[in-house]
Amino acid sequence: MATVTPPWAYTLHLPHDPHAPGIARATLRSVLAAHGLSDVAPVAELLASELLTNAHLHTRGPYALRLREMDSGRLRVAVWDNDPRVPPGFAGADGPVPPPDAENGRGLHLVRAFADSVGVSVLRELGASKGGKLLWAECR
Repeated sequence: MATVTPPWAYTLHLPHDPHAPGIARATLRSVLAAHGLSDVAPVAELLASELLTNAHLHTRGPYALRLREMDSGRLRVAVWDNDPRVPPGFAGADGPVPPPDAENGRGLHLVRAFADSVGVSVLRELGASKGGKLLWAECR
């Protein structure tokens, strides 16, 4: 009799601490290794790193990393933060490309370049919900 492994999801809640993105990346590598998905780890880690760093730099509150197995062998890497504003160029037009000598501003361009698909959900505060937004990127 064949066994069916149910889809899985992990959420790591993080404080607004400069060490949090690195801790989240280490957790991501552990989760993917445990599920036999180490081959997707480099791209997933890049996506998570850029989304986590964006949340840390542009918000003041806590944030969270969510990893979710999707159908057809896809992995969704998502980051929630409490700011409902969607970064320019994330979902929709590319936005301006930073000059070659710029020290930042390329993160979301990298996410769009390396992800198979991206999206955003703006969350309205309802009851126990904290509102904010969830930026996600999928890879195979």
